[in-house]
Amino acid sequence: MTARRQGYALLSAIVALVVVLSTAIYVSAAAGHGRGHRHAGDAVVAGPGPHHAAPVSTGVWVGAWAAAPAGAEPGTAADGMAGRTVRNVVHTGVGGSAARVTLSNLYGDRPLTVTHATLAVAAHDDSPAAAPGTLRRLGFGGAAAVVVPAGGQAVSDPVAVDVPHDADILVSVHSPTSAGPVTYHPRARQTSYVAEGESTEDTSGAAFTGTTPYWRYLTALDVLGDEADGTVVAFGDSLTDGVTSTSGANRRWPDALADRLRAALAADGAPRYAVVNAGISGNRLLADDPRHGASGLHRFARDVLGRPRVKAVVIDLGINDILRNRTLADPQAIVAGLRTLVDRAHAHGVRAVGATLTPFRGHRGYNAAREDVRQQVNRAIRTGGLFDEVVDFDKALRDPYDPRGLRPEYDSGDHLHPSDRGYRRMARTLDLEKLSGSAPARL
Repeated sequence: MTARRQGYALLSAIVALVVVLSTAIYVSAAAGHGRGHRHAGDAVVAGPGPHHAAPVSTGVWVGAWAAAPAGAEPGTAADGMAGRTVRNVVHTGVGGSAARVTLSNLYGDRPLTVTHATLAVAAHDDSPAAAPGTLRRLGFGGAAAVVVPAGGQAVSDPVAVDVPHDADILVSVHSPTSAGPVTYHPRARQTSYVAEGESTEDTSGAAFTGTTPYWRYLTALDVLGDEADGTVVAFGDSLTDGVTSTSGANRRWPDALADRLRAALAADGAPRYAVVNAGISGNRLLADDPRHGASGLHRFARDVLGRPRVKAVVIDLGINDILRNRTLADPQAIVAGLRTLVDRAHAHGVRAVGATLTPFRGHRGYNAAREDVRQQVNRAIRTGGLFDEVVDFDKALRDPYDPRGLRPEYDSGDHLHPSDRGYRRMARTLDLEKLSGSAPARL
């Protein structure tokens, strides 16, 4: 360790002791190659290195937001996002006193060099401007820059910042060079922003003149706090992704579930869980798709088990295996795939809740044979002992006069995806108390 680093280590320890004795919540000190120090809540101090915040508050790490990497963004193979700054806008389900992010280069074909990254609370909904005093530089292993290998990901160091629940957060990333195809989530239902050049510390948002309907590179925002004791993952396809929900309004069913859980904190028996969304539009349980992500079987470990303090998973997959199969899907294969996911969840002590597959009569992919497959899979979900609990999305959304189709007020209009009201109905169908409890021990 250099004399400079030893000096900063000693200074950090002294500051931490003083803050603890004076009952303050946080302390932060420059680390690595940086110079100077700041306390949480101060404006970002200029300097060549990152400014890290070492949280000393109590709590646990949970997922405040997540998006599963879905593929390589079309048109980015040559230049990626080289020389530009991406400002992702994401919405928190729970709040905390510290935060960290995960950046993914899963679909890049070269290393992704991130030279600058920041996190801030948005000044307003759907805005690239940062709330005063909330901008934090992100570091990675004590360094300002990080190189994410092709196919890999990187988790930032924690920074102390007051992250509210039910709020927009800005995560900005700059890379001077191309890593090839940009790893992205295409159906964000949220506007994010792009600036030319390095603009990660622009608090006004003025530099961010470009907009995008995608989330790029960013796949998780975790928080440290006491609002939740664990994370529940919503694992599914476009119905979980919320592709027909109102853009910018956070009305996907996992959003509505997070709202319910926050409102039920005072209720006896309701679990203190954060909710993260691991839905990918077009995703299948059994088959990989270059445009719609790895199969549920192949991505379960990363998108579910890899989340912090995961306690339960709600699995709603299989409808695309029926709709996108060029012949006729085998219901037994779908059921076997679901059973595999449950076994993997149980092996990690995670409770598995299974969702019945919802109606789609009137959709262009509907026919009687496919409807029969859906009914067979739903019977197995309801009565086959596959899951620890079952949430009957089919029963909740179907038209009582024609159970093969969606109830009109729950139909977005394409006869497959729900309306905002339908998504809200899905969230209300879940029995909150049944999300908690021990998973069966692995024999």
